[in-house]
Amino acid sequence: MRLALYQPDIAGNVGTIMRLAACFSVPLDIIMPCGFPASDKQLKRSAMDYAQSAEVESHINADAFFTTQTVRNRRIILLTSQGDTRLPDMRFATNDTLLLGSESAGAPQDVHDKAAFRVTIPMVPGLRSLNIAVAAGIALSEALRQTGLYPE
Repeated sequence: MRLALYQPDIAGNVGTIMRLAACFSVPLDIIMPCGFPASDKQLKRSAMDYAQSAEVESHINADAFFTTQTVRNRRIILLTSQGDTRLPDMRFATNDTLLLGSESAGAPQDVHDKAAFRVTIPMVPGLRSLNIAVAAGIALSEALRQTGLYPE
């Protein structure tokens, strides 16, 4: 199981997701470019001292990311408000990579097209989306539960 972020905009969210990844021993892929400098104080503050425990791999662009995932035989599960599969209906596998789009723009159509599944987290009608770090935590928790990959 892996988490991945497509061109994230907000350093604090990336730091929070790095902390999530470290706590659950789940590698994190970051598809560049990011909308903030790597030295951003918000990134450091939200990741706290967990950043050194997180396994983070950067990819120069989406093509490099998808190539790497294909070589590693990983399914890409895109979390999107435009998903056609509800999170409770998704059957996760241990080789899945959960991909989240950028906070401001989500993921472009070509990323949607390359994903094996497009999953949405059900919410009350009329509301648009969750914070990316919250969505990552909800989806990762369900994927770990289904696959039995929660840490001991």
